[in-house]
Amino acid sequence: MSRFSIRKVAVLGAGVMGAQIAAHCANADVPVILFDLPAKDGAPNGIVTKSLGVLKKLDPAPFAAKDRLQYVEPANYGSDLARLAECDLVIEAIAEKMEWKLDLYARVAPYLKPGAVFASNTSGLSISALAAGMPAELRGRFCGVHFFNPPRYMPLVELVATPDTDPAVLDGLEAWLTTRLGKSIVRGRDTPNFVANRVGVFSILAVLHHTARLGLAFDEVDLLTGPRIGRPKSATFRTADVVGLDTVAHVIDTMQATLADDPWSAHFRTPDWLRALIAKGALGQKAGAGIYRKEGKRILVLDLHKQDYVDSGGEVFPDVEEILQLRDPVEKFAELAAHPHPQAQFLWSVFRDVFHYCAVHLADIADNARDIDLAMRWGFGWAMGPFETWQAGGWKDIARAIQDDIDHGHAMARVPLPAWVAARDGVHEPAGSWSAAEGRLKARTALPVYARQLYPDRVLGEAAADRGELLWENAGVRLWRRPDQDADIGIVSITSKMHAIGDEDMDGMLEAIARAESDLDGLVIWHEPPFAVGANLMQVAQACQDKQFDLLERMVAKFQRTALAIKHAQVPVVAAVQGMALGGGCEFAMHAAHRVLALESYVGLVEVGVGLIPAGGGSKEFALQAHRLAQRAAGGDVFPYVQNAFETIARATVAKSALEAVQLGFARSSDDIVFNANELLYVAIRRARALAEAGWHPSQPLPAVTVAGRNGIATCEMMLLNMAEGGFISPHDYKVAKAAATALCGGEVDSGSAVSEQWILDVERAQFVELLKTQRTQQRIVHMLETGKPLRN
Repeated sequence: MSRFSIRKVAVLGAGVMGAQIAAHCANADVPVILFDLPAKDGAPNGIVTKSLGVLKKLDPAPFAAKDRLQYVEPANYGSDLARLAECDLVIEAIAEKMEWKLDLYARVAPYLKPGAVFASNTSGLSISALAAGMPAELRGRFCGVHFFNPPRYMPLVELVATPDTDPAVLDGLEAWLTTRLGKSIVRGRDTPNFVANRVGVFSILAVLHHTARLGLAFDEVDLLTGPRIGRPKSATFRTADVVGLDTVAHVIDTMQATLADDPWSAHFRTPDWLRALIAKGALGQKAGAGIYRKEGKRILVLDLHKQDYVDSGGEVFPDVEEILQLRDPVEKFAELAAHPHPQAQFLWSVFRDVFHYCAVHLADIADNARDIDLAMRWGFGWAMGPFETWQAGGWKDIARAIQDDIDHGHAMARVPLPAWVAARDGVHEPAGSWSAAEGRLKARTALPVYARQLYPDRVLGEAAADRGELLWENAGVRLWRRPDQDADIGIVSITSKMHAIGDEDMDGMLEAIARAESDLDGLVIWHEPPFAVGANLMQVAQACQDKQFDLLERMVAKFQRTALAIKHAQVPVVAAVQGMALGGGCEFAMHAAHRVLALESYVGLVEVGVGLIPAGGGSKEFALQAHRLAQRAAGGDVFPYVQNAFETIARATVAKSALEAVQLGFARSSDDIVFNANELLYVAIRRARALAEAGWHPSQPLPAVTVAGRNGIATCEMMLLNMAEGGFISPHDYKVAKAAATALCGGEVDSGSAVSEQWILDVERAQFVELLKTQRTQQRIVHMLETGKPLRN
């Protein structure tokens, strides 16, 4: 097969999923034609245009930047089908009706480009049955490609083949989805609801069953089935409201209709209370009411006994809370199974039945246990998959407890555990994960695309990650390398909690850079996310409490020196950014020779939230940007560019993607944006090597930077006065924002003055330390440390 290439995509169906799949392709610079029915009234593309308008209002945003919308073209089936010939990949995402899909396939098939891949985003209909409705010559290029909602943020895509699907097509599509769209792929079997939904919906059904059996309240169950057991904050019933109660009922009905032979089929039934809510239009969040309802600031929850909404106030029983806090999962499961309280029995019962279900169906629905565990992590946001959880909790003890409950009629189904369960000590080993269908351990796929993932998501019991070769470390950082990738490119990783940058981290970074200049060709700053949440506020707060302001001034000077060392190192320093890069973390990244950013990077100078301003060179870097942009513009006035930076800093604006980080000036258009975060280090190492091979050398500090000076500060103050008079900012907000303006404008100098970079650094440092001396800034710092939230004082 020739090189797999997708230059343009068509998405059929502009509903919730179709439109968001189109948006994510646009995020990746892939042009999309988004189709739907021609509108009955108005413009023919009205349905698609309206859908795209809805996307612009969604939160979290499907588009990674507002300009991505221009890459999605509206079209309709009535007049535009010939345009399918432009597309290399066509994704069908219409309603889950077999007859509607087959009818659409018959209409579009004659227009498909030779060699184009055609895929259905069905969440559970038979892929083989859909393929049967297509011309025979297209079946080799047809498969299921099931995205999870919301497609930009949920990693999982299930790829499902038919017996006719060309393996090379599937391999090529997996590689493209992995790198270009940043997806995590599980190959599912062509069984109802595939992998994640099959297990996830059963888990919901188990929760429904045991909630009713034990008489627990819905909000009580959500407290039990959220972060306390490694599940998303929305837990079970809040998630149902978000997804839509009608959608939940539809998925349950699908299981009931297609899985009559399943040993658990008696439980595949939508509860009467859920049908009653749907009948009266209480569909969840989209309808304003469902299992929960919000009235002003009050959160109400449905009480089945009272047949009415009551104030939400569920609590976890103290003994159960204590059990859930246990660090040893073996002890935790033993305690849950033994404790008589209904909440403990609820949790044990749900875990038991999900483990039982997964063991019985492993051979039918998945190639191996790893696929089920990763599908639940990537598609449902579980911290650990069901098999990992079972293995961590003591495989044989839990297996005996499950079988005992089956024998005594306590489990949801009487089918025994498969024989392989008792014969093993778990399903994950360094050699691979258990395949019940093949009766052996299976290693990960050898597709070349996965060589780019140096640290892929691993399951419990899998071979440990390669920690590389240690070169040097202190209490704050670790300098190491991966000789299998490039022995002469160093990797420096901050090791403090949340990668907050303190004194020991700065010392370590300075030493790592010095060693790289002496012994290496380049350096990459990389560690697991977040990139860095800023300066170590605990150290700052302690110094403020002790009134050690001279020490604080020296700390800020060292921070600036460290940022400059990154910028002016004699070898290229590449910042590999993922997750939050805030405050000082953002400043470190801004000073790097180059940035490689994961799409989901949230970058910003947020110091005003604790009553401070950027003083690690962030203000200076924005002043330099304004100087350079003004030099290229007619008139050479720097203030318009300073104004943009001032608004960004004064509002503590955080880029909600790497694309926005570029637009806001935290990164450059020449930087690399990587959609699959697991490829970040691979790309960063190679970018550092490329810079070194190209003869990279550091830029010299500018001796003369044109600044906005007093007039710039005054203009910023006029903006602040209007906000203060309108009650939008407090007097201390005003003081902090004026300090930010002073640093950005180069201090109290004549407008248009030329100053050195060091001058601007001195100004920002002086403003920062003066703010630290104020009581209100100190209160903001303490409040942030205690609550994790900014204080408005």
